[in-house]
Amino acid sequence: MKIDRRCFLSLVVGGAVGTTLTPVPWKLTDDIAIWTQNWPWTPVPEDGPNKYVKSVCTQCPGGCGIVARTIKNRAIKIEGQPDHPVNNGSLCPKAISATQHLYGPSRIQEPMKRAGERGQGKWEKISWDEAIATVSEKLAELRTKGKPHEVACISDTDKGSVAYLLDRFLRAYGSPNFIRTPTSLDAQELSLYLSCGQQGSIGYDLKNADFILSFGCALMDGCDAAGQIMSAYAGFDQKVQLVQIEPRLSDTAGRASKWIAAKPGTEGILALGLGHVIVRENLYNKDFVNNFSAGFEDWQDESGTAHPGYRSMVKDYSPDKVAELTGLSSQAIESLARSFVRARRPIAVSGYNSTGSGSLDQALAIFALNALAGNIRKPGGITFVGEPDYLSWTEMKIDKTASAGNQQPRVDNAGSGSYPHARYLLNQLPRVIKDAKADAPVQALLVAGANPLYTMTDNKAAAEAFDRIPFIVSFSAFMDETAKHADLLLPHPHFLECYQDVPTPAGLPETVIGLSRPVVKTSYDVRHTGDVVIQIAKSFGGFIENAFPWKDYEDFLQKSLSEKWKTLEKKGYWTEATPQDTTWSEAFRTPSGKFEFLPRAKFAGTGSAKGQALVFDNLSLPGDAKELPLILIPYTSARIAHGPVANTPFMTKTVDAGVIRKNDVFVEINPRTAEEYGLSQGDRATLKTPAGQARVRVNLFEGVMPGLVAMPAGLGRTGFSEYIAGKGVNVYSLIPGVEDPGSGLNTAWGARASLAKA
Repeated sequence: MKIDRRCFLSLVVGGAVGTTLTPVPWKLTDDIAIWTQNWPWTPVPEDGPNKYVKSVCTQCPGGCGIVARTIKNRAIKIEGQPDHPVNNGSLCPKAISATQHLYGPSRIQEPMKRAGERGQGKWEKISWDEAIATVSEKLAELRTKGKPHEVACISDTDKGSVAYLLDRFLRAYGSPNFIRTPTSLDAQELSLYLSCGQQGSIGYDLKNADFILSFGCALMDGCDAAGQIMSAYAGFDQKVQLVQIEPRLSDTAGRASKWIAAKPGTEGILALGLGHVIVRENLYNKDFVNNFSAGFEDWQDESGTAHPGYRSMVKDYSPDKVAELTGLSSQAIESLARSFVRARRPIAVSGYNSTGSGSLDQALAIFALNALAGNIRKPGGITFVGEPDYLSWTEMKIDKTASAGNQQPRVDNAGSGSYPHARYLLNQLPRVIKDAKADAPVQALLVAGANPLYTMTDNKAAAEAFDRIPFIVSFSAFMDETAKHADLLLPHPHFLECYQDVPTPAGLPETVIGLSRPVVKTSYDVRHTGDVVIQIAKSFGGFIENAFPWKDYEDFLQKSLSEKWKTLEKKGYWTEATPQDTTWSEAFRTPSGKFEFLPRAKFAGTGSAKGQALVFDNLSLPGDAKELPLILIPYTSARIAHGPVANTPFMTKTVDAGVIRKNDVFVEINPRTAEEYGLSQGDRATLKTPAGQARVRVNLFEGVMPGLVAMPAGLGRTGFSEYIAGKGVNVYSLIPGVEDPGSGLNTAWGARASLAKA
């Protein structure tokens, strides 16, 4: 029987729901009640006509189009929307099983205030009027004291209408502290700005590429772009080469044309090694490099100071030297470089990892490979996707208090003298709060769409810092880890119950705006975060109220989208092709007006040779190598939600028995490593890192490099419900943060570790 790529995807989906080609059906027999979905809270729909509603899933940043089947006011089934430009009908298990969160016991059903100590889970129901008054009074008190800058907001995104309203409120109120949670794409966003002068995100035209060089991207392992990746993969023919570089045989590596097992943390060094071969053998795109780039050759600035160029820098990264650092052979490095640059439409991809923002220098090194190939703003290459322009409302009038507050330094150090180009640095916040000698620099914190006390590395330290914040408000729809730590809960509806715009997902090479809309009416006393922000703003009166002239959130959304609204209501999405400019005549907005291999904005003012080159300080991890001789790395899976929103119970039941058994998580180690430490399959062991320790089980796996310990991301939840919490270990809690000296971002990709039989 011949299985082509499309058939293979069908089997993958079947595997995800536990029906084909996996041991999942046998695992499911250990709990027939859960597998048959006989939860006490599962609604049984009445008989009636079917209705199908187009919408967009917002459970991750992927922005996949869906079609929801309903009977009366019950959502019955979710499928991929076949004509949606993001996912073309593909859908991950999280979206397929979203109705379990909709009707599940982890929903927050009405506004509540804390009744006991933080974390005790004691809550008192209150009205929405009391809830909004409580927030308004607390914020008004800080503003009266001239301290509006001591209010901060943590959001899961800075795109879309909800983020816009939160940021607008803070600026009208007088705080510069809107903070986006970190992702592995932050470094790519910053590299785009520094190399090309463009604000926005990098779009990867994977569908039209013929050689995809992936530096550890979890493309088919539950990354936050699962729908668009699966859609692109389904269209690959046998001529498309996918090369996966990572230290573990993931699902992506298993489906790739070639898996290259390089040591973790060396991806940037490998990229420079490839650049060395391409430059040495004169294989780069001469037209692009000679006419539309700067910093390739050595150069002098206006003061006459000499600066080394990319050609000089990569001379230090010979294949022999890079082979020693990465664990690859010099022949493999040379062969890979030639294969990449000789392809017709090659593309080098980074980001989409499970933890940390990544090293800026690593992102720049990988980005440079696309420039060497001249595959920028071309089909099958990378392009620039700008910020959405439909939320460009007129500037607000503010008073002296707001003006003074907005001029205060950001509490997360972003945009400071040390990190002038960083927009958000949530990873810095716990240390800033901890180091404050008097009161915490944040006196009130709003959290919307994010779950930092789960997703941040070393989240124990983050929780200790949050304990110093007197007033925390959560807008979460679920009783997640951060909501449990809050003082006030203002629950947002489930995405199947409300309108919300979904701007272009990260990585998509074209502009797409999706519209998530009500599939069913809510049965709970919840309100859209946009409505709550508008109501809080109106309670202040004056300049703040005037900055929010809309009746409610839906009024704001329709007026913002204007002529796009009818199309969104009909199709569920609005799209606009990103201009492709093969001449690169207006592509770059850098100081040089060209693509910059070594961005002048990044290296301005640096005097040393080291300060004018890419440096990979992220190779060293905290901790004593003798006491902690192994390296812990996280990995993602399409069956485990690793972001703010946890697995549905259905997803957890489809996870293989070699990943989690009852409440025990398995870590993967190579048999050679197991033999060295006296460990066998299934042994209980104690895993230690500088951030803590955990009890685990051992799973022997030839597909992980010796000396490494691989743990799945997304388990170890302490929030949500009894069907979700208490299973496994949160790998983020075992990884200490590592600050990137070039950007201030968290570049942690793993942790030093030890593993001993328990």
